[in-house]
Amino acid sequence: MSMHHKYYIVGLVMLAMVIAACGRRIETSPIPSQTTPPAEPQSVGSHPALTPGDTTRALVAGGIERSYIVHIPHNYDASRATPVVIIFHGFNLKAEDMIRITGFNTQADGAGFITVYPQGSGKQPAWNGGRCCGEAQKQNVDDVGFIRLLLADLGKVINVDTKRVYATGFSNGAIMSYRLGCDLADQIAAIAPISAAQETEDCEPSRPISVIHFHGTGDKLNPYDGGSRFTSVKDSIQFWVNQDDCPTQPVTERSGSIVHDIYAPCVQGTSVELYTIESGEHAWPGGEAVSAEIGKPTTEISATSLMWEFFMAHPLP
Repeated sequence: MSMHHKYYIVGLVMLAMVIAACGRRIETSPIPSQTTPPAEPQSVGSHPALTPGDTTRALVAGGIERSYIVHIPHNYDASRATPVVIIFHGFNLKAEDMIRITGFNTQADGAGFITVYPQGSGKQPAWNGGRCCGEAQKQNVDDVGFIRLLLADLGKVINVDTKRVYATGFSNGAIMSYRLGCDLADQIAAIAPISAAQETEDCEPSRPISVIHFHGTGDKLNPYDGGSRFTSVKDSIQFWVNQDDCPTQPVTERSGSIVHDIYAPCVQGTSVELYTIESGEHAWPGGEAVSAEIGKPTTEISATSLMWEFFMAHPLP
């Protein structure tokens, strides 16, 4: 293993600190077309449909037993195709941690979409984002293949809107969401990385894909400006600006410590957006901190609600 990788992993191991506290609810505005009373549970093919609430499902991918949590909103109607958001945890975190950190289940209940929280592999759970991280990267775990199988499994028990499947993640999970943008663009409509840049080698997406990225300039674990161990945020954004044939100069909006750069319109209706949190730390904006030591989230914006709005504007063509 190169020194580049050793330093990178050392930085990420800091995320192994104890995670505590209850989740804070994020107020959301429901989408009118998705707030009708739920129908009686129906079957999806020969499989019984899932009912509202949280369910953990297991499958085998690449010879490894994997699992994921799926949250069905209270107003789910199995007769209608429903959007799905896949949320990846950070290094040495767990799937259930992201429910607290992001507040995504509250957003899903209000807007009527489904959330999915996959579990990484290894003793210190991680995702193989290409040049990162931990056992997953060292053992070259096929996490893209896992997500393909997850989506196939999910389609057996819920009515998935296949044009509206999205991915987001925090830290190592953000790196994984970037990898899906590169390697699973046929199924993922848009991605929303938080607090980590793109670390996928030889990224050749099958189509243009929309990206919305959130990152603090005070992030000490995944520095905004990159360096010898990390890709910079601006290099990651520039890759997708070029890939999607976007305008070279963004429209920039500023509010408080938030700088919002918008590169649009791009090909096939895509866009690339960057939310820079000046002095922001390693945290999910508007959510809960992983721990007090890791980083304090800004309260000026809610990444969860902003990315949901972005997702809804960018389905698969």
